[in-house]
Amino acid sequence: MSWDEFWIVLVGCVLAMWACRIIPLFLLKGKSLPENLERALGFIPPAAFAALVANDLLNPGMFDNGIWPAGIPLVAAVASALVAVKTKSLLWTAIAGVAVYALLAFFAV
Repeated sequence: MSWDEFWIVLVGCVLAMWACRIIPLFLLKGKSLPENLERALGFIPPAAFAALVANDLLNPGMFDNGIWPAGIPLVAAVASALVAVKTKSLLWTAIAGVAVYALLAFFAV
């Protein structure tokens, strides 16, 4: 790829990104969305987070090194979920997940 082509692609990407972010702001300024749409838009952040977490926890080659190394992230995720349900605290959920993962990874050797 030449530098001219690179700059054309870069400018095109920047324009597309700005168009996707800025145009809706101007089009929807001062307007209210239907309640169902607002409720549906509220599911986007948790769905994106769940997709990222699922992608890290479940992958095609996860059992290549055995069942226990593949199970460590799953056990840590379950422990994190239990702490999250019990405490409703993001801080304690993160601490529990990291601690369980570290302990299991340390003793799995």
